[in-house]
Amino acid sequence: MTTDITETTETSNTTETTETTKTEQTKSSDTRDTIFIGKKPLMAYVTSTIIQLANLPAVSIKARGMSIGRAVDVAQIISRKTENSGYSIGKIQIGSETLESKDGRPRNVSTIEIEVKRN
Repeated sequence: MTTDITETTETSNTTETTETTKTEQTKSSDTRDTIFIGKKPLMAYVTSTIIQLANLPAVSIKARGMSIGRAVDVAQIISRKTENSGYSIGKIQIGSETLESKDGRPRNVSTIEIEVKRN
């Protein structure tokens, strides 16, 4: 997906045109320090987190709703099964977000963010 933004500014006798292009490829080439938990198999998230921890000192695992248990499992697997590699659980933040349900009413959904870091 490409987004082009063109801005035209007119001053006394000159016209300046500025173009800005953003692509998702430039975003995805950066290393990400957040793993969002969804419905994929558990080990897919464990593998992804370990790969990110090889490049970064800390990775944040985020989930909401029914995926919170899976996020906790990912963090526990990494910290317990890879003790020799020196990974540990850091800060844990819990909260809630207000989302609009299918029938249009607002509802609260629980969220969790678990930091996994290298020792």
